[in-house]
Amino acid sequence: MVDALTDKGITEAFPIQEQTIPLALTGQDIIGQAKTGTGKTFGFGLPLLQRIGENPEPGVQALIVVPTRELAVQVYEDLELAAKNRAATVVPIYGGKAYEGQIEQLKAGAQIVVGTPGRLLDLASQRVLNLGNVREMVLDEADKMLDLGFLADIEKLFSKTPATRHTMLFSATMPGTIVTLARRFMSEPIHIRATDPDEGAAQANIEHIIYRAHSLDKDEVIGRILQAEGRGKTVIFMRTKRAAAKLQEELNDRGFNTAAVHGDLNQDQRERAMAGFKAGKKDILIATDVAARGIDVDDVTHVINHTVPDDEKTYLHRVGRTGRAGRTGIAVTFVDWDDLHKWALIDKALEFGVPEPVETYSSSPHLFADLNIPEGSKGRLKATPVKERAPRAGGPRSGDEGGSREERGEGRSRNRRRTRSANPKGPGRHEAHGHEQHGHDQEGGGEPGAPLLQDGGEGSSPRRRRRRRRGGSQNDAGAAGAGSAEAGAASAE
Repeated sequence: MVDALTDKGITEAFPIQEQTIPLALTGQDIIGQAKTGTGKTFGFGLPLLQRIGENPEPGVQALIVVPTRELAVQVYEDLELAAKNRAATVVPIYGGKAYEGQIEQLKAGAQIVVGTPGRLLDLASQRVLNLGNVREMVLDEADKMLDLGFLADIEKLFSKTPATRHTMLFSATMPGTIVTLARRFMSEPIHIRATDPDEGAAQANIEHIIYRAHSLDKDEVIGRILQAEGRGKTVIFMRTKRAAAKLQEELNDRGFNTAAVHGDLNQDQRERAMAGFKAGKKDILIATDVAARGIDVDDVTHVINHTVPDDEKTYLHRVGRTGRAGRTGIAVTFVDWDDLHKWALIDKALEFGVPEPVETYSSSPHLFADLNIPEGSKGRLKATPVKERAPRAGGPRSGDEGGSREERGEGRSRNRRRTRSANPKGPGRHEAHGHEQHGHDQEGGGEPGAPLLQDGGEGSSPRRRRRRRRGGSQNDAGAAGAGSAEAGAASAE
């Protein structure tokens, strides 16, 4: 194992590893308290691999339970690295991936399972995952599992394992529920605290910069921060998945190389994004809090909080993506006017002494000075004007509504149809539809119905079809001329 780690340049132990590895090798139950990024995975992973043996019998003998899919992948990759020269097989088991591959690996005799509670219980209930021979069990990020409501699932998993197993529990914080859980399922555990229990003190290697920012100016400010001297990999945290997708589109349009991880992406997309970020193919990761604990990348130089986190714990977990493995980092947080009260609570809890952040705009001189941004930097790498960047289907009207929609990635044909019929004060509703139908015929290129089908989803065509049907009842009331236009549109449809 030492050889496998040395090949990757890992030769020195972190404090949590120095304290846990010798005890864990003897079979001592351990409660480890340390913030993320301090080497917990090898702290429990190396003793676990050592204890199940170099050539273990087939069948699950070690179980590591984690709260999120991203963390499952990270722990799996670390253990896979450490077990490179051994016969033990490590498998990741989590939702969002097909069952078949995971079931095949279990049936093939995998000895170490890293997984999330839901999928683990699912496979256990199907009798595919047998936990009756588990000798080593680890709960990682136990406090996060509580936050996500996994307590009942964890208790079920414990009940499926032998009472004589060796158990290790790791958590950044130790709420009472975690202590109760440890007392119930662990045998005389030793509590190892590798950092100051007040995590704020452990953030000394991170520079915290707080700005009161205007929501309409944030994209420009971020664009300039991304051009700071010495900026390496950067993580930007968003409050919602919709905001994350929107920012990714905006920054890509500005010429930056981004990846995103949020709830609207499937598991494969999230894994590809994380892999691209880790490998350096993308140097900016836009994420919601769902991914915060799974971002295990040592060379993140900047974390940007697009909006204020909900509390100081979330703040610490977010900014903990930088300043890892002994490096320094910079954390920039934007505080909206509406969130000043929320920031004041975080500021008080972490003793930053900045209850009223300085008002900051993309043109503020202190922004450039604080973050070492070259003078004259703009928030865009691509200098080409908007109308030259994207060929426009709607003619030369680069400032119209259709044009801006196309810039945001919506269909061209949709914009053209919408601009042709978007005259609410025109001759009359049915005549406008008749004119729109003529537009469809022109764009259809001889394929009846195709343009209408293209306009599904959040487009406007289904709405217009409903109007036509409602309009039919009005025809009975005597709108004969409009009725004939309606009938023509309906027959063409």
